Amino acid sequence: MPLLILNKVKDGLDPSMKKKAYAFLEKLQEDDSLPGLHIEPIKGSVDPRVRTGRVDDNYRCVLFKIAGKDEPAYVVHGVWPHDKANKIAETVRLSLNPINGMAEVEQAVDTIAAGSPEPENAPAVTASAPVESQVETTPEVAAEVQAPAETSPATKAPTWPADVTATSLHDRLGIDEGLAADALRAPTEEDLLGIIARARVEWQGEALLELATGTPVAEVRTSYGLDEKVDVGDGTEDEQLLASLRHPAAQSSFHWIEDNDELRRIIDAGDLVAWRLFLHPEQQRYVDGNYKGPFRLSGGAGTGKTVVALHRTRRLFTEDPESRILLTTFTRNLADDLARGLRQLDETITLQTHLDGPGAQVKGVDQVVRAVLQAAGPSIAEASASVLGDGRSSVTGATGGDAWREAIDDADPDLPAELTTPAFFQAEYAMVVLPRRITTQTAYIRVRRAGRGVALDRAKRIEVWKVIERYRALGRASDTTDFVEKAALAAAWLELNDRHYFDHVLVDEAQDLNPSQLLFLRALVAVGPNDLFICEDSHQRIYGQKVVLSHVGIQVRGRSRRLTLNYRTTAQNLDWAMHILSGGDFTDLEGENEEHSYHSARSGPVPQLHPAASMSDELDGAAKLVKSWLHADGDDVPATAPDGIAILVRDKYRRQTVVSGLADRGVQVRSVDQENAKPGMPLVMTMHRAKGLEFTHVLLFGVHEGSVPSALKDYKSSEEDFADAMLRERSLLYVAATRARDVLAVSWNGERSSLLD
Repeated sequence: MPLLILNKVKDGLDPSMKKKAYAFLEKLQEDDSLPGLHIEPIKGSVDPRVRTGRVDDNYRCVLFKIAGKDEPAYVVHGVWPHDKANKIAETVRLSLNPINGMAEVEQAVDTIAAGSPEPENAPAVTASAPVESQVETTPEVAAEVQAPAETSPATKAPTWPADVTATSLHDRLGIDEGLAADALRAPTEEDLLGIIARARVEWQGEALLELATGTPVAEVRTSYGLDEKVDVGDGTEDEQLLASLRHPAAQSSFHWIEDNDELRRIIDAGDLVAWRLFLHPEQQRYVDGNYKGPFRLSGGAGTGKTVVALHRTRRLFTEDPESRILLTTFTRNLADDLARGLRQLDETITLQTHLDGPGAQVKGVDQVVRAVLQAAGPSIAEASASVLGDGRSSVTGATGGDAWREAIDDADPDLPAELTTPAFFQAEYAMVVLPRRITTQTAYIRVRRAGRGVALDRAKRIEVWKVIERYRALGRASDTTDFVEKAALAAAWLELNDRHYFDHVLVDEAQDLNPSQLLFLRALVAVGPNDLFICEDSHQRIYGQKVVLSHVGIQVRGRSRRLTLNYRTTAQNLDWAMHILSGGDFTDLEGENEEHSYHSARSGPVPQLHPAASMSDELDGAAKLVKSWLHADGDDVPATAPDGIAILVRDKYRRQTVVSGLADRGVQVRSVDQENAKPGMPLVMTMHRAKGLEFTHVLLFGVHEGSVPSALKDYKSSEEDFADAMLRERSLLYVAATRARDVLAVSWNGERSSLLD
């Protein structure tokens, strides 16, 4: 039976061909000599290994045939219409890189020269095109539009490591010398993106992009797995090629098909399959790594942190199906997305629903907290005494949303007006009182409140404690606790009873967790090898306050790494989103300044800005824009899948306005709240709800002053609290903007948001 190896290539399978492609490859895997397959060489091809196969009358599969010792292997490059497939087959080559010994699929030079068609794995880009905001304006709002930032890719020069030359990049990394020379001559990042988009081998373009941001050559060698020797043996050239395809670094471009079931799953998944099959060598390193204690993986939106967490979960389960693994995150919606992703990755993984059972459990952190509290039962009283000071045994009821306001009114504290807000007391309680398990006024008066931003003398602390006592009294009277109290209680119960329900805990979006939730996760798993694996991006912190891991007993010093290559968003969209962040100072979960050096090898149109004079005008523009995305404008502009379009708004009230307004203008859209996003229509959701999702086209609607950022009067208790709230607003807009894979548009009416400045 022939072996099948899937090669990563963009747009390599027409969706209408899924069933026929599966039937063709299934037959090929059984017997490649079947006459109906028409496996034939191509005259004049640059690679004698290339073949085409008949999928149906109009479509052909492009493959490379490799002669193995016992059976042939076929590297499946893609399925295209007949003429296009033949053209591709004439120009592609599968070979061993002469410098690093890695297998590569490269496009022939004549097909990527200036003025010729782009290679199939490269997005369209014009290197000489200036980057400008594409703005539709009316005379009334034209003055609102500003020129693009001077640090856009169109004007910013690459920052190469010292003393690199085209020859040294070829000799040390195996990058094509001509490509390296062109890249080193590029005057701006925009010109460099044009060169990278036409790279004959994908990884070489990505490596050049990393080098162009100042990454040392040695670090790039390690990142791409080039330090590992490729042992290809001493067999025939084809046998050596097959051996190189087994190398771990080859997993970024090639995937060995195990059986027909996996083949069907891959084809059914369509273009979403890439994240399941092809990992960058650096991502693979964190999937496979074994760590002596907690490990922190940081990275910007779209850099693949979640992908690493999913693959690592599968790896831990595969190595020991009896182990107890928790994959968790801040919200239930994100946890549901993770569970679906894990199922897509491997249907054989046992998804556990009960504490202490073998297998992988995927839940939101508050769901796990509730499960622990239910397991604790009446014995939670001891933990309640240590956390709340009252020893109650009923803690699972939910405190009402107005409880802090009621406690403030009842206690009537002698405090400045800016301190008598629910926002101040919620933060003080979550960041100081609960994680330190303060139960008395004396303890609160003595506690250090580092990082809270507002100083409280003894008299003020006594007044603050009066409100906290009243809040706890309201909870006792109603047998309720809030989410943060529940996490603190569950953490204390686990510690008091030395209970560890999991062998491995993996956390996604950890920057949004509060101290009590992190204390809870630390208590869920015993300290030891591969105990905690924490993924975070402090630029995406849209809930809660800043937290430092060491302050909650999680020590990651020396066990932290960062991903920098964005796989989702185009360079133009990423640059726009990063400028939103540039107005704030961000720190990571180790308390260090967060870097902003993320980059993307994908290129596309610059973000569109759409000012409007009124809400009605903004809705008119949104309807026109969505219609243009939904309907093809000639052969060169394909229609967008409806569920690939998202309109993101600040809150649920604006969401309903947009849904109704677009319906009145002949555009049917689907409102998404807590439920899963369903296909078939463009989607309208809040920016918070969109976290963790991605779309081909995104419109950020209503980005005007007073909406983004929202009114922050409740955070005026101190300059630091207000500044931190503003960071969350910047992060929210950054999160929303980076949901766009290809096309990003931004609209507002009236005064545009100050964050856009």
